[in-house]
Order: sequence, then structure tokens, then C-alpha cells
Amino acid sequence: MIDPVSGEHVNDRPPPGPSTTRLPLLLPGTLSDEQRTVYEAVTGGPRASGRVPPPVLADQYGRLLGPFNAMLYSPSVGLPLQDLGAALRFRTAFTEREREIATLVVAARLRSDYEWCAHRPLARRAGLGDDEIDALRDGRAPMLADVRERVVYEAARQLAAEDDLGDAVFTEAVATLGRAAVVELVTLVGYYKALALQMRVFRVGVPDGEPAPAWPPTGNADD
Repeated sequence: MIDPVSGEHVNDRPPPGPSTTRLPLLLPGTLSDEQRTVYEAVTGGPRASGRVPPPVLADQYGRLLGPFNAMLYSPSVGLPLQDLGAALRFRTAFTEREREIATLVVAARLRSDYEWCAHRPLARRAGLGDDEIDALRDGRAPMLADVRERVVYEAARQLAAEDDLGDAVFTEAVATLGRAAVVELVTLVGYYKALALQMRVFRVGVPDGEPAPAWPPTGNADD
């Protein structure tokens, strides 16, 4: 079989065996035209660093992983949903560090294994240190020297925990980030919460070969 994006041969006979996911992974060669449009938007867009999708996007057979497999099942929803995700990652006013701080806050709060495994290396690439990442995983406030990052962290933490922003945090966020960035941050948190819910319902785990995050015991995270 030829992958429709990379043009490379991929095995169209994945090894048999039980799968924990409730939505079977779809082979590129079996996709409808509408599904292929979603596939190409994901694997050919800014998320992909080259002709071959990175391992958190697709497996060795070209099958999309994580939330992207679910997007194929409903292309009319999946296509705009993946575009929203791309906009939030690549077309907002946030720095890479700010964006990954907010994303890891959501992943940790909802204990979304796939989101954490997908974004932890992005956070490292953005410059977050192991101490900062470990703090986010454990639900603790990292030691952030930048005032914008502290505001992003606190606003994301409150949004993820309470689905709202108190007046004090909202006022500080607007004053520090601006109204447009606050809209983007609220949307970012909502988007990753929606993906975490999908992956929980569809029983999506970490990519093959990735260890599950070492979440702290329940009750240790900030509430």
C-alpha cells in the first residue's frame, strides 16, 4: 500500500492482537475521500516536521493516533477540529513556552496520558526544564520567572480546575496578556479538555513504546 501523503510503501497488514481503543485505527488505504482530506490536513500540515508523520501522529502503518484517529470517523467535525488545533498551536500570540505550559496544565489536570506524552517533548523543545515539567505533572506551580508565563499558568490552572476564571485572575490576565490572548487561552484549554474527554471515552493510551506518565497519587494536585 502507498501512503497517500508520504508516497512511501506502508504495511497494510498490522499485526493481529487485542486493542484497548474503542475506535479501530484506520489504514490510509481504506479511507474515503472525506477522511483522506482530514488525514492529509493532519499529516501534511504544520504538526508534521517532514514527509513522514512523527510517531505521536501516526504509527508505522500510517494510521493516525491519539485524537486524530477519532477525527477520521467524522470528517465534517474532524476537519474543522484539527484546524482549530493547528490555529491554537501555530497562530496565536503565545510563545511556545506559554502554550506548552497551558497544554501540560490541562493534560495533568485531566490525567490525559496521550496529551502528556505528545506535549512533554514539545515543552522540552520550547525550553521548559525537567523541574518545571515535573511540577506541572504533579499539579504544583513551577518556578516561573516570566510574569506572562505565571499568568498563563494560573489562568490555565483555574480554567482546567473550575471551568471559569475568577475576577482577579481574569483582570490580571487581560492586563498582562490582552483580551485577544485571553480568548485564545480559554479556547486552548477548552480544546485540549475536549480532546482529553474523547481519548478517555475511546480508551486511547500512549503511543507504542512510550511509558505512561507517573501521575501523583490522587489528591496531591492543586485544587
